[in-house]
Amino acid sequence: MALFPLTSNFQEDFVLQLLAVDTENSMDELAAAAAVHSVGRRVKPRPGVLRVRRQGTDEAFPRNLKVGDAGLRPMECVEIYWEGSAGSVRAPRH
Repeated sequence: MALFPLTSNFQEDFVLQLLAVDTENSMDELAAAAAVHSVGRRVKPRPGVLRVRRQGTDEAFPRNLKVGDAGLRPMECVEIYWEGSAGSVRAPRH
């Protein structure tokens, strides 16, 4: 158990947040921690499951994966998004 600093980029938020999570937290717990800083402040709440992915990738981390097992580096940016919502799937790269 150790605090681990990440940067979170929450869907529809224009502010990147510094997020201190525990290496034993799951990706669901990471997403919930990020939501505290964005949802209800600059982002409207919506139904659905929050997912986490490494910034710039298309594939979400498994929801039960622990932060310490994800291969993330300190201060790396993760994207938090609602699964199945507009903007959750990246446009094709040309």
